[in-house]
Amino acid sequence: MNLGMNLRPAFACLALPALAAAIAWAPRDRAAKVPTYAENVAPILNRACVDCHRPGEVAPFSLIGYNDAKKRSAMIAAVTEAKLMPPWKAVAGYNHFLDESRLSTEELDTLKRWHAGGAPRGNAKKEPKLPAFKSEWKLGTPDVVLAPEKAYTMPAEGQDIYRNFVVKTDFKEPTWVRAVDVRPGNAKVVHHVIVFLDERGQSLPLEAAQKDGQPGYSTFGGVGFLPSGTLGGWAPGQQARYTPEGTAYLVKPGTKLVLQVHYHLSGKKETDQTKVALYLSKEPPKRELSLFWMFNFAVNIPPNVEDHNMRRVVNIPADVTIYNAMPHMHLLGRSMKAWLTKPDGTEVPMVWVDDWDFKWQMTYAFRDPIKAPKGSRITIEALYDNSQKNPFNPNNPPKRVTWGEETTDEMFLMIAAYTVDREGERAPSGLGIGG
Repeated sequence: MNLGMNLRPAFACLALPALAAAIAWAPRDRAAKVPTYAENVAPILNRACVDCHRPGEVAPFSLIGYNDAKKRSAMIAAVTEAKLMPPWKAVAGYNHFLDESRLSTEELDTLKRWHAGGAPRGNAKKEPKLPAFKSEWKLGTPDVVLAPEKAYTMPAEGQDIYRNFVVKTDFKEPTWVRAVDVRPGNAKVVHHVIVFLDERGQSLPLEAAQKDGQPGYSTFGGVGFLPSGTLGGWAPGQQARYTPEGTAYLVKPGTKLVLQVHYHLSGKKETDQTKVALYLSKEPPKRELSLFWMFNFAVNIPPNVEDHNMRRVVNIPADVTIYNAMPHMHLLGRSMKAWLTKPDGTEVPMVWVDDWDFKWQMTYAFRDPIKAPKGSRITIEALYDNSQKNPFNPNNPPKRVTWGEETTDEMFLMIAAYTVDREGERAPSGLGIGG
């Protein structure tokens, strides 16, 4: 293209040198704008990535330091641009949450341009300090760490195993728990962990009757008795967090913890000794925190259906405050949405996950706890894809799938933490307030 062919000679004499100078400087200018690890990329990775991408955590590789990050620059650019990482599944704008793990448009552009520009380090002296990881536990040194007395050994092949490990607490007085963290002993085979409370020692005869020379006892569907409550648990994606100020879980003296661990077998003999950490409150809280388990057991998904819808409406029988929500489905799950409707008809969003990922299940802590007056109701809607278009469908060809504990079965469940609002009143006993 002849840039000067239509220009007047006098204008061309002035314009062309300026244009040439601009062209000459362009590469140098573009190079100056390439982000560097030290000043632009490290702050993003340290904030949003290295908590999981470090040795001993759930991510498969480390992003600590320049060398680790540079090796993965192409992958970082690709998965962040596709919004696969950081793996935050809640729909933006449908409620607001603590520690929302999202990257801004500017941060996404920075990572993309850093890779495209050769992933330069920049001035190493300007690199920020890495986040401080005080111990193997995210919240620092626990007050109590509990585990089975010895490791459990599982076979190479067979069906999934639900093993219940009975752990004595030896608490002599009522104990208030502000946070619970679970550390799988063998992440290759531990699918999830739930920490149940056994105030009456009902788990002990079940363990004694097992007689297979290994710790704990096996069940399939529940722990073999009606638990006194739960302290939460762990699944890939779960992050330990302190309970809201002024709240805590109650563990009565003599209570046993039953750690139910779901194992999926790896094809070779494996061992596991999962641990649970407790962080205690120094004084009784204003409100006792409990977990509300909202099920729909009527899961019955026909084959070759892309958009099987299910719904559950739960009535709330007391004035409560709700602090978080955790959706749970299996491999056919595509989305789950929940909202609260108050007695006056006001609707309050709770959580909406529109791209369910069985491998990354989170508890979403509300930025503003939700006040739910007596007579409110929670509506939960779920969508399942039991067609061949679902790449996670475990059955080919698709077959009818119902409620069950196996990964290849399906579930409809949402768990929420709540307190009863009246001063000094305890939360109802059992697993929830709505059944």
